[in-house]
Amino acid sequence: MTTQSRHEEMMGLATRALVHFQEKTTDMAPGTMQQPVDAYINNDRYQAERERIFRQLPLALALTLELPEPGDYKAMTILETPIIICRNDDGVVKCFLNACRHRGARLCDDGTSSSRVFSCPYHAWTYDRDGALVGRYAAETFGDLNHTDYGLAELPCEERSGLIWVILTPNTKINIDEWLGDFATELETLSLKDWHLHEIRELDGPGWKVTMDGYLEAYHHNLVHGKTVGQHTVGNLLVLDTYGPHQRLTFGRKTLGELDDQEKSEWNPGQHIRLIHSCFPNLSISGILGDHCLVSQIFPGPEPDSTRTIQFILAAKAPANDAERETTENFSAMVLQAVKDEDYRIGFGIQQAINAGANQTFTFGRNEPAVQNYHKWVDHFAPADAGHRQKPG
Repeated sequence: MTTQSRHEEMMGLATRALVHFQEKTTDMAPGTMQQPVDAYINNDRYQAERERIFRQLPLALALTLELPEPGDYKAMTILETPIIICRNDDGVVKCFLNACRHRGARLCDDGTSSSRVFSCPYHAWTYDRDGALVGRYAAETFGDLNHTDYGLAELPCEERSGLIWVILTPNTKINIDEWLGDFATELETLSLKDWHLHEIRELDGPGWKVTMDGYLEAYHHNLVHGKTVGQHTVGNLLVLDTYGPHQRLTFGRKTLGELDDQEKSEWNPGQHIRLIHSCFPNLSISGILGDHCLVSQIFPGPEPDSTRTIQFILAAKAPANDAERETTENFSAMVLQAVKDEDYRIGFGIQQAINAGANQTFTFGRNEPAVQNYHKWVDHFAPADAGHRQKPG
């Protein structure tokens, strides 16, 4: 997308948001939507969703900027699955199960680092950056092996739009261009690989669907986030664009009304709207302030009532002085408060109410179209009736 076409698109988003601001409206779904609470807590359904959605669909598991050089790797455990994502000598990203092919010991602890080889701490079987077995301790006494049969188990992996995508099931095919469709162009506009990674942290959260619901609407902003992001965002105003299961949410900043007094030729739309890119099923890229960004990965826990969130705090550039460092630290503190102390505090209460049987159904309003769209795609990929799968309209 050219700079000019992107500017025109941002102008269009700002225009749509301004009309809502003037008329006190928002993008809306055709009607309300009922969702059985059982969909949040039924363990059989939950395990099927973990399998069909989180193990069989592409997940963005790392940022390109985490692995800038050949030999860089990131080891992590996702859905109780230990993996290693590494950049090989040719600069290509690979992903392997973090398990020695001898007797299954982990090759390295979770975290990021750089290494020429991966050597098992148990018996020193050693693998290169392409996962090939290249050495064995005391090989002369072990017995003959064909090393080509003992490479690390590889997972489908592709790098696109500043993100590293993985499918957690071996021997499956990955096609990120097909998975993202036109949404890939949207992600490219973010230039994620060019940001500065300031901080990574993890948070415990309520159940997966409770957590994701909160990332997909502005209905709660004024009430929940009055001391944080709500200071910058107009509540209950949403411009929604969907790309199959993926979504772009546009919120109005509190300065949006200033555009009323400006000629369109004078507009700088990026100063008055805020974009969130939501990649199904669990990635949120939130440009809360123009020169800072929050990237969130939400992973379902072993049981329906828990999640683990990994937050990446990004800055447009590395802080060059104390004032810029303080600005970035203040942004980090603000989004931590907004998510942990505000969103997740509410979410844990919702989870308790679900477990207590307070509701039989949840009702998603017309002003929550992104939440509705998300649940329709969850039901598409992992329908409660496994024999019925209909693509959302």
